[in-house]
Amino acid sequence: MKADQLITNAKVFNSYYKKFQDADVAVADGKILYVGPGGPGLFEANEYVDGSGKYLIPGLIDIHLHIESSMVTPSTFSYAIIRCGVTTVVPEPHEMANVFGVEGVKEMIAAGRECEADMFYAIPSSVPATPMETTGGSIDIPDIDELLRGGGIICLGEIMNYVDVIRDPDCKTNHILRYIQSNYPELIIEGHVPKIMGLDLHRLVHAGVGSDHTHQSIEGLEARIAAGMFIEIQEKSMTPEIMDYFGTHDVAERFCFVTDDVMPDTLVERGHLDHLVRKAIGMGMRPEDAIYAATYTPASRMRMQDRGSIAPGKIADFVLVSDPSKMDIRQVYKRGRKVYDVENEYVQATSSGQFPESFYASVRLDPLSVRDFAVATETDDGTHQFRVMVVKDGSTFVEEQHSPVASKGGELLWEESGHALIATFERYGINGNRAYGLIGGDTIKRGAIATTYSHDNHNLLVVGRNAEDMMTAANAVIGSQGGFCVVEDGKVLSHLELPVGGILTEEPLEITSRKVKELREAMLSLGYVHYNPIMSISTHSLTVSPALKITDHGLIDVNAGEVVPLLVK
Repeated sequence: MKADQLITNAKVFNSYYKKFQDADVAVADGKILYVGPGGPGLFEANEYVDGSGKYLIPGLIDIHLHIESSMVTPSTFSYAIIRCGVTTVVPEPHEMANVFGVEGVKEMIAAGRECEADMFYAIPSSVPATPMETTGGSIDIPDIDELLRGGGIICLGEIMNYVDVIRDPDCKTNHILRYIQSNYPELIIEGHVPKIMGLDLHRLVHAGVGSDHTHQSIEGLEARIAAGMFIEIQEKSMTPEIMDYFGTHDVAERFCFVTDDVMPDTLVERGHLDHLVRKAIGMGMRPEDAIYAATYTPASRMRMQDRGSIAPGKIADFVLVSDPSKMDIRQVYKRGRKVYDVENEYVQATSSGQFPESFYASVRLDPLSVRDFAVATETDDGTHQFRVMVVKDGSTFVEEQHSPVASKGGELLWEESGHALIATFERYGINGNRAYGLIGGDTIKRGAIATTYSHDNHNLLVVGRNAEDMMTAANAVIGSQGGFCVVEDGKVLSHLELPVGGILTEEPLEITSRKVKELREAMLSLGYVHYNPIMSISTHSLTVSPALKITDHGLIDVNAGEVVPLLVK
């Protein structure tokens, strides 16, 4: 019998028995034709691949991630993950949607069509995440209809505004959920439901939310699985307790591994989903179970019946490794075609101008002055209690504390307070909003940082210990149409330009990785204490992450779902 390709002498992972078997694999028309013994006697192939005792596993599948977290374009992202053995992903272009609305989503889908890795997109469901911020675009029910008609969509992305879903039957997110259940009842709905339990959790499941990828505890994990939720485990949930739970309970069909957010320097240095598989194995999980959770169960969750296992009729996406316990990837095949070989040079093809011209001119802010960092207050001269955002290492949560700070002549004397200033400026030319707050804890102790990479609204966010450095950092970011800038004593320590929507670059992965590593080091040099200072500062404006955050509307009490004043009354 004719075959396009025959792989012999391999140890093939059987997903249905969760074990490796000595077998030959025949491929025809980009799909698996046969898995079993005696391949050379059964097939005449155009190409023969000697497995040489290597282990053959399905291509890895990541069903929850944001390409924008890596700050690169879909083509660069695909280049990065292919060498990690990741052949299929489900990106949610939540950040581009916040900048450009439905056009941002459509352009990301278009940019992903020619990529080596398959990209099936999630529709951002929470844009904006709350009504307490100004974004460059929004996603509403007509936009969802348009995106579903256009193809390339596999699910509704994470429902983030869980507080309003529970408390406000008439909120936008509930309108979307009801519309989906009535008009697209088979569409998968992903969730973002940190910490909630009991009736509140069950109300979200009843509304159609079928998964959770947030930080898990044993109690929360059990409650979610018991309620029928599918659990997507990102690295921060891979605690010894959680991993031990998976090893001692029969819940393999109820979870998978996902990356969610991977910075470009981490992507280059540690890998992608393959890193999580290696970590799981290192924590005691059987290689077979770890591979299953990165291939079969994510495919099952997204109803991708054509992939996720090495079996007849499945797409021939597979990876050859020397040792599954180490996940040392040697070759990667996509639809039966070799797309990566560790022995051969793997070069990224780069291009510029991948997006419409307007995507490179989205920061509509005039240069700022020192006076733009003066904070007016309607208090008498003297000391008063003000709210302070307190940063904690190890988390993107920011606590609220109250602190005495002096004011004089109608201005807050923040530079003398022992706290830094955090300021945000609406950058889309919509309303000119701006807001100010105080910030302390594990944040910077000197200098300033400015960025438009501020979730989810991506307005200009500036944190600093003095107004001069804040002005310098902010104007550098405005001048480069977005990015990050770190300044100390008037000197620019690091400037990462992100001109595509203020959040992406078209530079090659290795260059971006180096610049992000330098950015991280510059932030730490200012006294920032955090395992990921870039993610920490970029989520200071994330209104669905507890507890006190800031947007152009003001300080946000996340748990109460309301704007609160800087002055404690």
